[in-house]
Amino acid sequence: MKKSILHFILHMMSKMPFWMLYGISDVLYILIYHVLGYRKKIVFRNLRNSFPEKSEVEIQTIAKQFYRYFPDIIVEVVKMFSINKADVERRIELLNPEEVYRHFDAGRAVIGVTAHYGNWELGIHRLSLMTDFARLIIYKPLNNEDINQIYNGVRTRFGATMVPMKQILRHIVRLKNTPHISMFVADQTPMYQDSDYYMTFLNQETLVYTGTERIAKITNSPVVYCHIGRKAKRGHYFCKFTTLVETPSMYADHEITKIHNEFTEQIIRDTPAYWLWSHNRWKRQRKDKA
Repeated sequence: MKKSILHFILHMMSKMPFWMLYGISDVLYILIYHVLGYRKKIVFRNLRNSFPEKSEVEIQTIAKQFYRYFPDIIVEVVKMFSINKADVERRIELLNPEEVYRHFDAGRAVIGVTAHYGNWELGIHRLSLMTDFARLIIYKPLNNEDINQIYNGVRTRFGATMVPMKQILRHIVRLKNTPHISMFVADQTPMYQDSDYYMTFLNQETLVYTGTERIAKITNSPVVYCHIGRKAKRGHYFCKFTTLVETPSMYADHEITKIHNEFTEQIIRDTPAYWLWSHNRWKRQRKDKA
């Protein structure tokens, strides 16, 4: 019953026009940043550790920009409950979809990589509309099953398939020798049992997922980065595809993981405000340091 009520409320809110939702976002910004101070300790610690070369004024500026953008993501995700195809296509411009299509034309599957940057959630809808081949979105299930079911239902509106991380091999075997794309959001924090590989990311020793690399090597599929950047106009984004690795079997262990994480880092360094700084990304230290 609670799940049905929540779904109904969010669906009805999604019917609001964007200008009204952004009015709600303006109020949320004041509440989240100025009143509640949501995760300020984590955000400022992450920023200071990531950019030791920046002054406190610069850190404050980035933090404020992040908090201003963050509620926009919230209302844009709500809008996903009812947004139509034309509006999705208008709000996320694909700069070079041919970079993905060329792999499909060669009969290859694609391992897609992105990050919690721009609007990665709305990006699911845009990816779903760019091809009729299978679109697998690899995700880390939340602890709340009701929320999982609600949002996965929304994410799959235009044909994407949500696949829990631990089930990805099963799906890829089923699609063997068939062009498709498996999209990984690769900047999450893995559990200790899921990875033992640390690298320097944003000036800090960071435990990183190696699953993207493992699947790429098993399938020998090209690794294509999906950079979803924010345009100047509110609520509008672009998506640029970059093939980082053509033939994964030619790369040493952890090399592909380093490549896509370093690519993510450069995007963040170029325009830092649009990464998810409220995520406690560095909570997994080496066990001998914890």
